[in-house]
Amino acid sequence: MSNFPKDFLWGGAIAANQAEGAYNLDGKGLSVQDVAPKGWKDRPTEEPTEDNLKLVGIDFYHRYKEDIKLFAEMGFKVFRLSIAWSRIFPKGDELEPNEAGLAFYDNVFDECAKYGIEPLVTLSHYETPLYLSKTYDGWKSRELIGFFEHYARTVFNRYKDKVKYWITFNEINSISHAPLLSGGIYTPLAELSQQDLYQAMHHELVASAKAVKACHEIIPNGQIGCMILGMPVYPLTPAPKDVLKSLAAERDNYYFSDIQVRGYYPTYTNRIFKENNIQLEILEDDIESLKHTVDFISFSYYMSTCESAEPGHETGEGNILGGIPNPYLEASEWGWQIDPEGLRYYLNNLYDRYQKPLFIVENGLGAVDELVELADGTKTVQDDYRIQYMNDHLVQVEEALEDGVEIMGYTSWGCIDLVSFTTAELKKRYGMIYVDRNDDGSGTLERFKKKSFNWYKKVIETNGDSLKK
Repeated sequence: MSNFPKDFLWGGAIAANQAEGAYNLDGKGLSVQDVAPKGWKDRPTEEPTEDNLKLVGIDFYHRYKEDIKLFAEMGFKVFRLSIAWSRIFPKGDELEPNEAGLAFYDNVFDECAKYGIEPLVTLSHYETPLYLSKTYDGWKSRELIGFFEHYARTVFNRYKDKVKYWITFNEINSISHAPLLSGGIYTPLAELSQQDLYQAMHHELVASAKAVKACHEIIPNGQIGCMILGMPVYPLTPAPKDVLKSLAAERDNYYFSDIQVRGYYPTYTNRIFKENNIQLEILEDDIESLKHTVDFISFSYYMSTCESAEPGHETGEGNILGGIPNPYLEASEWGWQIDPEGLRYYLNNLYDRYQKPLFIVENGLGAVDELVELADGTKTVQDDYRIQYMNDHLVQVEEALEDGVEIMGYTSWGCIDLVSFTTAELKKRYGMIYVDRNDDGSGTLERFKKKSFNWYKKVIETNGDSLKK
């Protein structure tokens, strides 16, 4: 019998900037994504350019009914998506929201309700309004706290009867590596001081806490969580210096969840601030705000990494944070190391640390898929490699449940193909639904079910009992 609880929330996840398209329709303002055509390492252009695949995405804006119907056919209990802040407040600092933007998400949530799918909504998923980025230098400015709280309260009041589950910031711990797309900080990373970076982190953490407080006030039966980029760090060798180096790397990530879950700065930050000559401006109101802590911890998990105190190691490719490749693991076509057991390890570590419900809101395999025509004339992708990846990770989720970890649900990343965040490509596909669009912008945008579509449908139908152990 499956160890997954009966109320386990199975589903999939997308982000507005990677799927919606319609970047300039119905009053939407520009976001930082609309001027970053080459991925997370890219510097912004002055205006949107035609080679930015995110401007069209997969046209979810016009095709959401078709897509949600396919999600329902797979049996989704939950659908994670984000609200584009600049659809609601085009510049980010307006007093009055854009009604057309609010109405769009009303329609999306109503479509989910039609099939009994719970929306899981991220307030900010790498899509800070461009105006806030260029005018205020993003989260470097304390003023963004008020703008974000106003935005959060606006959507909480609008959707309080339609959305129960919320997330504040996507992969909030990525700001130190991707300050523009994660934190809207227009200053180039090479020119950004540690003082300004940590102050921006503080502003974002205070804003997250204020959103938590607002959600609890406006939606008493709602739940709101934080979201971190989950990447366990192993010491490359048993050498004590390597172990300490991996501890420091893990603390760089736990820094954010420690504050959002516990409500105060951990003591290990004192040394970080002292050694980097950082003196944060922390107001009394900030201290009180941070005490409003999250209901659950959500995270992405794609890979683990290693650290060593010895110089000279090459850094591997990976989900923003990089790290030293593990010699015992294989990697995807994009160099992301595949470590299903690392997911179980990470789930246990998080639960041991916090004793809060956990939610796996991103996990999946980016791969080059080939659309083929079957004998009956239908088209599909024979993505056994994706089935294997997801099966092996979900088996480890089940092991973590048996370990006693409390897990709310699992939403596979890019349940339908979308534009990659890290590389801004379409050929790097994650979905169980193939979208006919290519890196050169060609394609019909037609949807096709991959082999993994029916596999995942069976997993959900059996509540995990069909997984191959």
